[in-house]
Amino acid sequence: MDAVNDADAARPSGNRLYPRVTSFRMRRGAISPTRQDAWDRLWPEIGRDVADEPLNADAWFGRSAPLIIEIGCGTGTATAAMAQAEPQFNLIGIEVYKPGLAQLVQRIERENITNLRLLRGDAVDVLENMVAPESLTGVRVFFPDPWPKARHHKRRLLQPATLTLIASRLKPGGVLHVATDHADYAEQIAEVGAGEPQLIGLNETTGGRSEDWRETAPIGFERPITKFENKGLSAGSAITEFIWGKIES
Repeated sequence: MDAVNDADAARPSGNRLYPRVTSFRMRRGAISPTRQDAWDRLWPEIGRDVADEPLNADAWFGRSAPLIIEIGCGTGTATAAMAQAEPQFNLIGIEVYKPGLAQLVQRIERENITNLRLLRGDAVDVLENMVAPESLTGVRVFFPDPWPKARHHKRRLLQPATLTLIASRLKPGGVLHVATDHADYAEQIAEVGAGEPQLIGLNETTGGRSEDWRETAPIGFERPITKFENKGLSAGSAITEFIWGKIES
């Protein structure tokens, strides 16, 4: 998902929120007064900026439950729907785009979603410095920026090093679920995933059979379809789903 070039970027913490050029693009956005009010009320409780402090999810949620991280939650339409459909999980959405996060914060308050927390910053930074190895039951990456120009492919999130990092944070048996509507990016993701020795394919796209794993996997394979995705489907875009599991030793 894209990032916003707002006033926060000028603050000292901005260097951490907007680090080296990576997998997100800068864009402008505004926050309505009602969303800002919701942000001021809830962010201290349900949101954090990226930091070096290790994440204690059980303390943050006030309970012990399997933890799922979504990278690039955007405005959170699918994120909120999954949190409501999966009350047995603790879910954390990672995003840099503050107006999108503010929209999700407002929905969390309005619909009283209690099992969702938000981290603002670069996902790689979060995984490297805040998330312990083998602590995640699931990681979801839905429609990451494809950076379609060839000279920008190095900015794509799902490079070999990042996939290795994600796999290292999954518990044995944990699930990585990726979706993209960009054919060229799908080819790259397939190649990178096939080369990651910590992962095994759980669906047909990754060389497995979803019917063999659907009932025993620790998280579901389904995801909500957003208005944005429906527009793409109506325009003829093909969605490619990748589902891998962390190999159990």
